[in-house]
Amino acid sequence: MTSAPLAARLSIPSGPLFFPVTAYGSDGAVDLDTYRTHVRRGVEAGAAAVFACCGTGEFHALTPEEFEACVAAAVEATAGRVPVVAGAGYGTALAVRYARAAERAGADGLLAMPPYLVVAGQEGLLRHYTELADATSLDVIVYQRDNAVFTSETVVALSRHPKVIGLKDGLGDLDLMQRIVSAVRTEGAAGAAEDTREFLYFNGLPTAELTGLAYRGIGITLYSSAAFAFAPELAQAFHKALNAGDDTTVNRLVDGFYRPLVELRNQGRGYAVSLVKAGVRFCGLDVGGVRPPLHEPREEHIERLVELIEQGAKLLEGADA
Repeated sequence: MTSAPLAARLSIPSGPLFFPVTAYGSDGAVDLDTYRTHVRRGVEAGAAAVFACCGTGEFHALTPEEFEACVAAAVEATAGRVPVVAGAGYGTALAVRYARAAERAGADGLLAMPPYLVVAGQEGLLRHYTELADATSLDVIVYQRDNAVFTSETVVALSRHPKVIGLKDGLGDLDLMQRIVSAVRTEGAAGAAEDTREFLYFNGLPTAELTGLAYRGIGITLYSSAAFAFAPELAQAFHKALNAGDDTTVNRLVDGFYRPLVELRNQGRGYAVSLVKAGVRFCGLDVGGVRPPLHEPREEHIERLVELIEQGAKLLEGADA
């Protein structure tokens, strides 16, 4: 864990935010050696941060012991070159347990997943994330999706907590996000004269590149890149174009790779994870399959993914020509 504030290290990333898959061996157990290789390759390919054991990393499928071992392996593999953010979720008591395990493992921060099963009111959500943020010394990014959807007032309250540094949006309601950004800017931590912290926002939709231009329109340029796990050169090219305002390149990559990838991803439930792992395997690293209740993609869908990866490589060749 480094001494630099996590928000400062994430605010202007030099590359995509990397969400590694969790590697399993032939016996189904976590394969830490392969996982370290996967993380290390991502950092060497230019990842600005590693988000370990989050959605793409099958947080839901890991025991607390496996989780802590994986986070420690990610910290070891990054060797301080980029920050490591670990997932934390379920009910408040278990989320706190995972948060403390991440802290022991050397993580720099937490991505706070939605609570398990229940649909809570705003008061309960605020209490849950406040108790989680109070439990460790780690900075926290709150993940909005599914059963954890916030009003702008709740996000304002969260933004005032000294350890809550940002909101990752996996909902895709741009009207709500614009209201949240405006409210925090004027009423939250960012609007308080005595508080100079920047509150961060992340586009957390699956295959976030597809909606990159829309989110950039309301000032949100940080995003999760699942494609970086298996097509880092393509993800880097998109990231560079988006941040440089090169919309011609952005649209070319959206039309030729990202939109078809999303259409393929939508062919099966859980493909946001299992299709990514198939891509990593195709690119030469055997990270195993997915654990239930997820399932492997159909063979024709894997074949289509391979076609898209090869098509993406040709798009980059065209850009270099």
